[in-house]
Amino acid sequence: MEAADVFTKLNCELHPDPARTVIRPFHFGYPDAFAEDRPTRLQQVAQRVLALDEDVRERMLDFLHGPMRERHRNADAMFLRQVDCLADELGELPALDDREKLLLGAYLSQEYAFESAALFNPSIVRIPGADGTSEGHPHFLLSLRGIGEGHVSSVTFRTGTWDGDRALTIDPPSPHCIPPRIESDSEGWVRLQCDESQDVSETVIFPVLPSQRQGIEDLRLVGFRDDDGREQIMGTYTAYDGRNVQQEMLRGIDLRTFEMRPLAGAMTGYKGMALFPRRIDGDYVMLGRQDSENIWLLRSKDLYTWETGKPIVTPRYPWEFVQMGNCGSPLEIAEGWLVFTHGVGLVRGYAIGACLLDKEDPSRVLARTRAPVVFPSAEQRGGYVPNVTYSCGALVYERRVLLPFGVADEFTAFAVADLDDLLSVMVAE
Repeated sequence: MEAADVFTKLNCELHPDPARTVIRPFHFGYPDAFAEDRPTRLQQVAQRVLALDEDVRERMLDFLHGPMRERHRNADAMFLRQVDCLADELGELPALDDREKLLLGAYLSQEYAFESAALFNPSIVRIPGADGTSEGHPHFLLSLRGIGEGHVSSVTFRTGTWDGDRALTIDPPSPHCIPPRIESDSEGWVRLQCDESQDVSETVIFPVLPSQRQGIEDLRLVGFRDDDGREQIMGTYTAYDGRNVQQEMLRGIDLRTFEMRPLAGAMTGYKGMALFPRRIDGDYVMLGRQDSENIWLLRSKDLYTWETGKPIVTPRYPWEFVQMGNCGSPLEIAEGWLVFTHGVGLVRGYAIGACLLDKEDPSRVLARTRAPVVFPSAEQRGGYVPNVTYSCGALVYERRVLLPFGVADEFTAFAVADLDDLLSVMVAE
């Protein structure tokens, strides 16, 4: 079998939908040179709104209620909350009734089409404790990177089931999208309360920290099982502020509550870290591409601090001459740790291959593919970023693997393969 024949593409694609929008804060101010000795722009807008005649306010509220309540189940609560969140910046205001707060809150909010440009770079993980289908087929959580106005990246979710073969079901997304309520704690976590979401597809995680100003990119999910047997969904992602990148962690308390925090240490100021699903010899272990060329192995006693690592997989074949990286967290199979890789070659083309790491010593590479197993096809070469296939995670079930992957940084496709076929096209190191 040739490497190109290992995977079978499924007749399932997820495309960006500009109609899916979320209400998020709208913050505005004066340029620094014009900000002194005057009320803030927020205060100026609040004064103008509250000075409106009552009949004008009523007409504006009527206009607001129609489309907003159609598209957003909890629009009123979001607008009211925005006034409370900005109370310090709004300064001293007269006592406001709910209708005044509602109108003011709409001026302090914006509707954001978080996946209007792209929906790609998926990751997938089995939902812990989920029953799946009556046949035992896995029920999974799929994360996707959405890009909207300003090329800002957010995270959105889908759920589905897979039978281990070609029957893949992606549950229809809700027509509503809900922003999380943001809380902080003393341990450095930022808690995202998504309890207003009736389905995880309604939850949108958009940038909330200064480190994420320009985006939350390429979440790599993993079902992490600690030494006590407890399993939870975790993931690493790239926070981008417009100039610098930083690795941060997302932890799913459940599908209604997530927590995020920045990672610390010399190894974390780079893209593409992916956590192994369990400790090895007492250490937490990650993959990364710290030098933007090789795949690195990182170890740490502390899940949130990563100081040291070393390269273990280096470019060898023409399709990976420019750069290598992981396509998500390693998958534990009988033969070792299966790692999907990406390689960058001619005309900055991204293709997907794989390697196998030793189960006891993952710094030891046992085998790897000489040719890519998924690559841009003639029909799918063009798009937002041409010549790219890329994934942030795969799922194994009964010696079969499901690989969701982004195409041209624009939409998401799916392919399946037998593990034995994949291993057969690897060459020993």
